Amino acid sequence: MSSVEKLLIANRGEIACRIIRTCNNMGIPTVAVHSEADRESLHVEMADEAYEIGPPPVNESYLDIEAILKVMQESGANAVHPGYGLLAENAGFARAVQQAGHIWIGPDPATIDAMGDKERARELAVSLDVPVLPGSGRFRPGDEGDPSEIAAEIGYPLLVKAAAGGGGIGMRAVASAEKLLSQIETTQKLAERIFGDASIFLERYVPNARHVEVQIFGFGNGEGIHLFDRDCTIQRRFQKIIEEAPAPSLSEEIRGRMQAAALKLVAHQSYLGAGTVEFIYDCDRDDFYFLEMNTRIQVEHAVTEMVTGIDLVKCQIEAATGDFVSAKQDDIILTGHALECRIYAERPEKKFMPSPGTLNILEFPDKTEDLRIDTGVVQGDTITPYYDPMIAKVIASGVNRDAAIARMRQALSEIKLEGVGNNIAFLSDVLSDPDFQKVDITTNYIDKQQK
Repeated sequence: MSSVEKLLIANRGEIACRIIRTCNNMGIPTVAVHSEADRESLHVEMADEAYEIGPPPVNESYLDIEAILKVMQESGANAVHPGYGLLAENAGFARAVQQAGHIWIGPDPATIDAMGDKERARELAVSLDVPVLPGSGRFRPGDEGDPSEIAAEIGYPLLVKAAAGGGGIGMRAVASAEKLLSQIETTQKLAERIFGDASIFLERYVPNARHVEVQIFGFGNGEGIHLFDRDCTIQRRFQKIIEEAPAPSLSEEIRGRMQAAALKLVAHQSYLGAGTVEFIYDCDRDDFYFLEMNTRIQVEHAVTEMVTGIDLVKCQIEAATGDFVSAKQDDIILTGHALECRIYAERPEKKFMPSPGTLNILEFPDKTEDLRIDTGVVQGDTITPYYDPMIAKVIASGVNRDAAIARMRQALSEIKLEGVGNNIAFLSDVLSDPDFQKVDITTNYIDKQQK
């Protein structure tokens, strides 16, 4: 295989900066792409070269495949890392990169197709005897058939989910039959706008659930390893804001079964590189169910890196070029505990409404061996309404969960941030809550706190 001579990051913000840092360590020149709104962004400043590709809206810039391929030709970049979100799970983009003779840092496009469609991924999980929640086939606008009948069989409450969705986007909880059709219509419209695919499916909703995921790494030959698990239960609007590794208070029997189920998917797909298999853990039944597989790096990958000492982006690049030395499962050692808090420009008191504006003051505590700050902004930058309002990810570790929580609380207390509304105090309150500290939490934790 060819080596990476120059790498283009088809993304923005903190993940683009994080990829650039690894490339710098590996001696790989980097190319940034950016919209008009991101001309002065940190990832543009950090990259060796930068090219503007369009106006602020993502569909006119960061989702413009032709514009990105043109930059590759102009810059001489021979590899692409898609990061997470945007085009990261777009099989068409992956194919276009490969057809142009470039290196795609990610799994095979066929795998992205198979796992990116959430309803198809459910069917695959069933075929591999990976447990899934009761659900339906897909519904498209104009399809014949009454989803109400299937919904009644599944039982309420249930979820209406975009088949092409991910990351909590395109998901609606439905408590009763009266609201089913309106929520299906709303979700289909959103799915068409965001993913270009209005297909939805129905799935049983587990009210007392935790969100647990397994980090995997495939070698492309049907073999692979897991890098343990993470808990991502603390969410707002189905999107994670606190993650930790390993997932606390799971029996070793459940943990082992989850990891084995994740590796079944790795083997079946001959998966190459980093990926995540997500599960719903039913607290009442002490059992788990497949949720989805993400064929990319995750926002929360940093907590896994903190407890394993492994640079997942470096491994991704090496796997894509054939330079990765296959590891044995016993070689992956877990040390201590780590948490990640996502700092957002938002107002928790107003249902987490985004709070765009200028970061008049932004100061973080110094990075140490047990504290990592991943960010794509600096003091004086503007959080615009065009993109996700994440300011930074704060990752703290300790010898155990209590120590990691204490380190995170200390770090949050030392952040100085003025100019935008933010969720720092909210995150600190969660970490201080006795229910969180004793892992008496479910995915509706925040909803209960705000009632």
